[in-house]
Amino acid sequence: MTALAIRGETPPQRARRRFSLARFGGRWLSPLLLLLLWELGSRTGLIPERTLAAPSAVIGTLIQMVLSGELPSNLLVSFARVAVGLLIGVGLGLALGLAAGLSRGAELAIDPLMQIKRTIPALALTPLFIVWFGIGETPKIALIAFGTIFPVYLNLYAGIRGVDPRLLDAAKSFGLSRWEQVWHVVLPAALPSLLVGLRYALSISILVLVVAEQINASAGLGYLINNARDFMRTDIIVVCLMVYAILGLGADWLVRSLEARALVWRPSIVEN
Repeated sequence: MTALAIRGETPPQRARRRFSLARFGGRWLSPLLLLLLWELGSRTGLIPERTLAAPSAVIGTLIQMVLSGELPSNLLVSFARVAVGLLIGVGLGLALGLAAGLSRGAELAIDPLMQIKRTIPALALTPLFIVWFGIGETPKIALIAFGTIFPVYLNLYAGIRGVDPRLLDAAKSFGLSRWEQVWHVVLPAALPSLLVGLRYALSISILVLVVAEQINASAGLGYLINNARDFMRTDIIVVCLMVYAILGLGADWLVRSLEARALVWRPSIVEN
């Protein structure tokens, strides 16, 4: 009996395991190499500190900001802006997408306006929002909400209109009413598209937040970046950019987790 048989592992399984480990290690190789080159360039003076702080300095600054409470307090402010803006934008996108997807009349009224909105970049409205709402919290939240409406609307609308007619025919044959068809057939079938739109909306909200917090912010990650820019503290700027990136990755992970739970019924063709 061979050693492979004793371990209960066939040669193809062992080859796949080795390939998986190699691929996992390979994914981290280039980022680690980049960090090493960055640190080496900073220590040898090739990268001046005022241009870009060393990774070791960035980590030290991160620990200091966390222990002092400066980073958590400002992060909480930024998180609140994103949460309120997303709540408004996603809510409007859901309402408009449902209306346009379920009614031809509503589609004629809503879709042309949404297509016009699609061609206007959210950040281009910054000066106008400042004129309308001042320089407080309202324009920041309004920008995030405006930027997140369309991805939710478009994907939900497309998901509803893309429902297989055979499913609706089957629902009618079972005697389901119009709203029962919507609740039991149309919305579950459109849910994968809606979750894709939500992922886009979350990523857009982080991008808009970066710019929105440059509008006379007195707290938040953007406030920290503005102060760090004035004092040439590139270490603080990099820390805040790292937090923005973590927020984006965390939001994407949240939707993926929700998708895994909500779409357990959907067959997958992806092998582990």
